[in-house]
Amino acid sequence: MIEVDALVKKFGPLITAVDGVSFTVNKGEVLGFLGPNGAGKSTTMKMITGFLAPTSGTARVLGRDVTIDPIGVKQSLGYLPEGAPAYPDMTPREFLLFIAGVRRLSGAARDRAIAQTVERTGLAGVMEQPIDTLSKGFKRRVGLAQAILHDPPVLIMDEPTDGLDPNQKHTVRQLIAEMAPHKAIIISTHILEEVDAICTRAIIIDRGRIVADATPAELEKRGRLDEVFRQLTTGDLHGHHA
Repeated sequence: MIEVDALVKKFGPLITAVDGVSFTVNKGEVLGFLGPNGAGKSTTMKMITGFLAPTSGTARVLGRDVTIDPIGVKQSLGYLPEGAPAYPDMTPREFLLFIAGVRRLSGAARDRAIAQTVERTGLAGVMEQPIDTLSKGFKRRVGLAQAILHDPPVLIMDEPTDGLDPNQKHTVRQLIAEMAPHKAIIISTHILEEVDAICTRAIIIDRGRIVADATPAELEKRGRLDEVFRQLTTGDLHGHHA
């Protein structure tokens, strides 16, 4: 459902943020995208979603090429960016109505989609408050709600549980697990327990390149995930491809 083909992103002549990344994600897979800050995770996700144009290479979502048909790609995916930007003066109700309009949902289908999403993300108690006044956890949930509102076949989420307390993290992970069988999902995270909890597969990216692609169990066998991660952040793993 997601095909990433030799993606490269350069910022000016000196910085190569993503350096030839290729992978595929099938229906039912939850891919954990791991790596230290600045490894190229967010940049890769932004290229898959059509938010950033690749320098070279491409990505396809349900067979649609992001460099040729970016609108078609965006129609079939939900995207939760880092920080989950929203309009601060809108209430969650106004914001979700706006998103529903963007997604061309109207009438009963729109009302049903909003009601279901609000229930799934636990927003009922804050629907009439300006988003600006909400806690970080609730802001994150509003961002999650807009990503899943149109029930997209592909979900791409940048740090979906960032800023949530342990209970909220658990709820969001449960929600992702419930949706997983029917979708292809990519989650970037730096929380190792999250990979164990919800991911069927993990890709570790470092300095714009994939250095490991395996199930969490295989990575665990290879010297525990946290050890792999520690090596990664200290540079010991670089060049050892799994």
